[in-house]
This record gives sequence, structure tokens and C-alpha cells, in this order.
Amino acid sequence: MAKELPKIYDPKEVETRIYAMWEEKKYFHTEIDRSKKPFTIVMPPPNVTGQLHMGHAMDAAMQDILIRFKRMQGYSALWLPGVDHAGIATQIKVEEELRKEGLTRYDLGREKFLERVWAWKQKFGNRIVEQQKKLGASCDWDRARFTMDDGCSKAVREVFVNLYEKGLIYKGSRIINWCPHCVTALSDAEVEYQDKPGHLWHMRYPLTDGSGYLVVATTRPETMMGDTAVAVNPNDTRYAGLVGKTVMLPIMNREIPIIADDYVEMDFGTGCVKMTPAHDPNDFEVGLRHNLEVIRVLDDNGKVNEFGGPYQAMDRYACRKQVIEDLQEQGLIEKIEEYAHNVGTCYRCHKDVEPIISAQWFVKMKPLAEAAIDVVNSGETKFVPERFSKTYLNWMENVRDWCISRQLWWGHQIPAWYCADCGHVTVSREDATACEACHSKNITRDEDVLDTWFSSALWPFETLGWPEKAEDLDYFYPTDVLVTGYDIIFFWVARMIFSGCEQTKKTPFHTVLIHGLVRDDKGRKMSKSLGNGIDPLEMIDKFGSDALRMNMVTGNSPGNDMRFYVERCEAMRNFANKIWNASRYVLMNLTIEENVLPAADELETEDKWILSALNGLIADVTDNLEHFELGIAVQKVYDFIWDHYCDWYIELTKARLYDGTDAQKIVAQKVLVYVLDQMLRLLHPFMPFITEEIWQAIPHSGQSIMISSWPVTNDALCFAEDEQEMQMVIAAIRAVRNRRAEMNVPPSKKSTLYIVTDKVELFGKGEGYLMRLASTDNLVVSDTAPAGYEGMVAAITGDAKLYMPMEQLVDIDAELARIAREMAKAEKNLAGIEGKLGNQGFLAHAPESVVAGEKEKAEKLRKLIEQLRESTERLQK
Repeated sequence: MAKELPKIYDPKEVETRIYAMWEEKKYFHTEIDRSKKPFTIVMPPPNVTGQLHMGHAMDAAMQDILIRFKRMQGYSALWLPGVDHAGIATQIKVEEELRKEGLTRYDLGREKFLERVWAWKQKFGNRIVEQQKKLGASCDWDRARFTMDDGCSKAVREVFVNLYEKGLIYKGSRIINWCPHCVTALSDAEVEYQDKPGHLWHMRYPLTDGSGYLVVATTRPETMMGDTAVAVNPNDTRYAGLVGKTVMLPIMNREIPIIADDYVEMDFGTGCVKMTPAHDPNDFEVGLRHNLEVIRVLDDNGKVNEFGGPYQAMDRYACRKQVIEDLQEQGLIEKIEEYAHNVGTCYRCHKDVEPIISAQWFVKMKPLAEAAIDVVNSGETKFVPERFSKTYLNWMENVRDWCISRQLWWGHQIPAWYCADCGHVTVSREDATACEACHSKNITRDEDVLDTWFSSALWPFETLGWPEKAEDLDYFYPTDVLVTGYDIIFFWVARMIFSGCEQTKKTPFHTVLIHGLVRDDKGRKMSKSLGNGIDPLEMIDKFGSDALRMNMVTGNSPGNDMRFYVERCEAMRNFANKIWNASRYVLMNLTIEENVLPAADELETEDKWILSALNGLIADVTDNLEHFELGIAVQKVYDFIWDHYCDWYIELTKARLYDGTDAQKIVAQKVLVYVLDQMLRLLHPFMPFITEEIWQAIPHSGQSIMISSWPVTNDALCFAEDEQEMQMVIAAIRAVRNRRAEMNVPPSKKSTLYIVTDKVELFGKGEGYLMRLASTDNLVVSDTAPAGYEGMVAAITGDAKLYMPMEQLVDIDAELARIAREMAKAEKNLAGIEGKLGNQGFLAHAPESVVAGEKEKAEKLRKLIEQLRESTERLQK
């Protein structure tokens, strides 16, 4: 039974009530159903520290659209949610709280500190989940996971031990990226490079035999205390006689050798390069080849250590300044050049990263990358858009070993125990109590934790029960689509693919749907420093969740950044109001209680037109969604609802609803309800709340629109000829209305309408529509133009020329007088602006934007004057 809708749509009230109903009735929950095909999306887990931002809103909206679409198509659609423990981010949050109490984590000790972090997680960890619910996310919340829950922890331990046993995880001293601010190692993917202005210092290193000096160039003089050689290219004839000799390292007065290595570029600087194996990855490799000493001179906090001579305890940048001053005093600076170079910064705190030698745990990547490259090359995993597969493959083909240890307490502690008696390292799936080699109890566990991305890399299969042989894993894995931003292809996507291939022997997902960043209306990245961030919850509060979701996908194409305009949220709220008002109108005119289409022979041309157009829309939108063209799909639904249904079909049925026979009224009602129902279903994945509320009000069968069936095309509802005929008549009515609107002619003022066309019969059949909707009281359809058509008001469509006698539309003398007044005003304004622009004083002192604004105004006035002249000439003829 149909029910009445309130006069005003209130998103806040509706969204809260509808979501509670969906949750209560368990519509989001998915069970294994072997009679259905599964469709699985795992949610990229937001950080437990997170607050919903525009990136999350985009991510969640896209995933929810796909999962609602597939659920309606009859799949066992699982959207599996969860949150990430977010190692560094969470530890920093809790340490900030401790600082307010005058404490550090060391005051508490590891165990008590971790208790504080878990307490923080219990208090705030659910915040982002509640915010996702406000967006309408239809996740299976019963299956929600956390990257440090028991199941995920077991999976992490299994993978670590498994890779260690295969020799694919090792501990070694390597040059790693170190953040002195966060006091932890970073993987290559966690380093962001920025062009920064700096200097290239050319320093003199005296030859030990007193015969002169070599000039080396460096951007990092603060590490020179760790130099253990000077290298030249073996083919460089300038230095051929010096290889094997030594130079004296300034300040430290330590003798270091001159070596020859192909790594050195002869045309860079002087062709002499200082070697600091502890602080540069390339120098480290050269050092291995030449067995150079490795001297680390900076500590974990970026301060000079005991090997830094007179600079011990100085900050790295203060040391840099002092080294240069000391060298200048000794006459050892040859020259200083301005030099812009790429500097690695920490992705989290944005401070400069130090390359330093450190004993860390690594994953050997080359062997693991092979299968991960193959699944993308073979098309088993596809990127949408395809261009991102090149980004992925390029990274995978050149991948370096992954540093996975982090000097934190919050995270998965590395399952390695060191024996104090025999030195053996025990790596174990269970907590070790004794050394596996000598059985000594004198063992201590590695203090470090694993990189957060190590556990996130297992997300698609650990959340479905792996490493157990779980039924969920068998049914829902591999997953179907991963929706994520292009900024974490290396951090996360690549690592999930190689982890899935290695541990399950299957790719973790078939499609990677990449979206861009959400930028502000000027195209800038949203950031705290610019103060241009927009809170999605604020937008939901003001315009409703449906309006925000529509804004996120309309005009958006995969892989491309989008600009966020608040005005578009407003426009989408207006769209919601348009659907609401159209639905209220339909409901107020209903006497039927069932949604059943009438027989084809009862349909009018306008019914066949809308049903046939709907058929085409269903085919298009389904195809667009299958190809992940969400922006194109929603635009088609929007246009159909606004234009075809609201602006035209409702208008076309009014004659039957108000003045038709009972039978005609029933047919109109049935088609209005059927099309409304189908439109709501097509729109539901994009605007879930308003579609549910209206659907519950109209005649329907079933409990909820979200578990109703997705519309399918019906050949019996394809009326191509009727659709074309009606479209032709609508185009003529639209052309007449637009022409009259340009001339400010009110709809109530009727005129003769001449239609000149070679489709006389077809336009004749549309006479009723034209008489009613084209403001005409006399319709003449002919294949020849009427006498005096040159002086008439004309409009053109693809099928006809339309003429209306001018004198029937306007009082020519009054219109000429009105145009003359408007022209005089425009000419006066133009003269004023031209006077300003001719004034040199104004041009010299006014801001550029003001001058440009005045020029634009002048151009607009010139165009207006030209249009008014043309109108005058037309009327005078």
C-alpha cells in the first residue's frame, strides 16, 4: 500500500532511521551460499587513529556503490571492514598524551605502555567505524577485523616464520632510511622526495705525501667524519697516478685511501667522490667491493655520536654549519655552489630522512616479485585504469629488499629470540622459552616490531581465516575488487599481491580500481597547513550523505584527481529534493496498490517512449558499472530522472491523470510507479537513503530496496519507433520554449506554430502534445515554409524548422523601446569602463586582477550591445 511522504525531505532523520533498520535486519551480513556466486571487497583498513576525511569518503562511496550493485544482482556480496593498528601514528598519539602527564614511554616500560595503547584503541578506535556508517557503508560489520586481533597476529607470525625458513627474511646491516624525528627505520616506499635548495661544497683533502690535494664535492659535510676513502673512476687519466695513495681526512686527521671504482662519474664535480659507507647507499656498495671501514657518525636522534670528533652531541644541521666554518678557517673550502637536489623526507612527519647503516630485518624481494609481476602481465590481476599497471610493474621490476623492522613498541613484535650463551637466533611460531640450538634459557626477544604494512599486506586472506583452511577463505577468496588511491600502490597494493601469490598461490584480487586524490576547488591537495580541508561529516550534516556520495562520484573517472566543490553538494541536495517532490506528486495521484505494468496495447506513445528509454538506460548503466565507470553511470541516471521523468514524463501524463478516463488514469499511474521503482533501484547504489525511503512509500513487493533485484532489460519494452517519434516532438517543444524564453514571452501567450518538415505524418500524430505544451493555439504542419516566414521568429531541430509570427509574440513598438533603453544603459556603462581603462594612473596602480576584471566587464557589455543591435534589426524588418 502506498503511503504519503512528508512535504520536506529531512536527510538527518531519514538516514539515521534507515541505517538502524538495515543493521537491525542484518541486510549487510553475508553468508556462504554455494547456489550464489560470491563477490568480495576487502576495505582498505583506515588507521585506528583516523578521523574520516575526504579520501575515506571517496573510497567508501566507491566500494559501497559496487557492493550494493552486486548484492542487488544476486551475488553473495561481502564487503569486509576493519581498521589498521597504524604503528607510528598510534604510538605518537599515545606518547603525546603521556607528555601532557610529564611521562615518556620509557617511564612506563613496554608492558604498561602497551596497556595504555590498547586502552586508547578501545576508547577511540571505533570512532572511524561510526563515521563510515554515517556515509551509508553497507559492510558486514559482524566480520570487522583489526590488524592486531588474534587471527591477524597468528597470520603475521606464520608468514614471518615461513619466509624466514625459506631464507626470504634475513637480518643484516644495510643502509636504511632513518627518521631521526620518529626514531625509526622506514622502507623505501615511506620516503617522499622533495626538491630542496641546498649547496654543493667543494672541499680540499690534502694528499698525505704533501704533493697537493684532491677536491671532493658534497651536499652533506656533516657526515665527512665517517669518510673512509676517496674514489675516482679507473678510466679517469687525471688521477691514474694517485690510485693507491692516501689523503688526510681534514679535522679528523685520519689517513684514508684513494680507490678506483666504476660508480664514480668522471664529469660530476671534479671526478673525485668522498666515500661514507655508513651514510650513503651507493658508498656502502662501493665499500663492500673495496672492504672499506664503516664508521657511523650520527645517532638515532640525528645527533653526532662519539665517532664525530669535536662535533659530538651536536645536531646534524648545527654540525654542518660548524664543519664548513672550520674548513674555511683552515683554507680547505675550494668553492660553494647553490645546488637544488632531491631530499628524502619522512612520509609521516615530513622531516629529512638520514640514510644510515643499521642492523635491521629485511624481506628479500626479487624472488617474491616474480609471481607478482606474472599475475599482472597475464591479466589475472587488472588495474583500472590500465596505465597504473605500468607504474606497478616498473616498481616491482626494480624493487629493493624491504626493510620491515621498526623501532617502536606498538605493533607485531618480531618473533626472534637471541641466545646470550651461543649467539643463535631462534625464530618461532610460538613464544620461545629456550634457545633451539643450545637449549639455554638465557634468551631475549628482539625489541623491534614489524612495519605496519607487513600485516596490511596479508589483509585480503588473513581476514578470511588464513592460515586455517577456513570455509570463508575457500568461498570468498580471491577477492574481486580492491578500491584504493594511486598513492599507495607501492606501500600496499604491490605487497598484498606478492604476499597473496606467495602464501595462497593465488592473486588476492582480480581488479585494482584506482581513484585519484580529492583536491580543493582550486586543485590543491587538502592539508592542515593550507587550512583547506573539508570535513565530510560537516557536509553530511548540512546536505545529507546521499548528496555527498553523489558529489564524490559525479564527473569522476578512475585514476584521476577530482576537485571538491561544496556547491555541488548543494546541487545534489537539490536533486534529492527534485526526486522527493516528483515522488510525492506521483503518490498523491495514486489509486493503485500494486506495481504491475499494463499490457502493451494499453500504452500511449509517451508511455512507450519512457519505457523504451528506461530499457536503454538499464543496459547502459549496468554496462558502465560492470566496467567501473561509476561517474558515467550516475550521470546517465541523474539525467534520465531529471530530464526524462521529472521534466517531461510527469508533464506528459498530467492530461490523463486530471482529465482522462478511469482506465487511462490507471495506465498512467502504473507506468509512473513502474518507472519510478526502476529508477530508484538504479540510483540506489549511489543514493541509498532517499531511494529506500521513497521505495518503502510506493507500491512494492519485498522488504528493502537494497535486497531487491537489479533492473534488467526487457525486449517487450523496447519501442524504438515510438521512442524516436516522441523524442522528435519533445525536441520541437523544447526548441519553441527556449526561443520564447529568450524573448521573455510568457507561456500563457499563445501563437500560431508552423512546423516545416518532411515528417509531416509523424508530427501530426504529436499534435496533442504540441498544442498543450508548445503554447500554440493553431498548429500547421507542412513540408513547405509559410508565406512571410522570413520575418517570423524561427527555431530549428534535427527534424524540423519551426516558425512563430513575431507580432503574436511581442508588441513590436514596446519591445523596440525596451531594447533602446537597455542599449543606452549598456553603452553608458561601457563608456565609463573604457574611460577607466584609458587612464594610465588607474592601469599603473590598480591590482592586476582588478584591471582584468574591468576588461572582462567591457567585453561582456560589447557582446550585449551587439546582441541588442541584432534584435533591433530583426524587429525592424
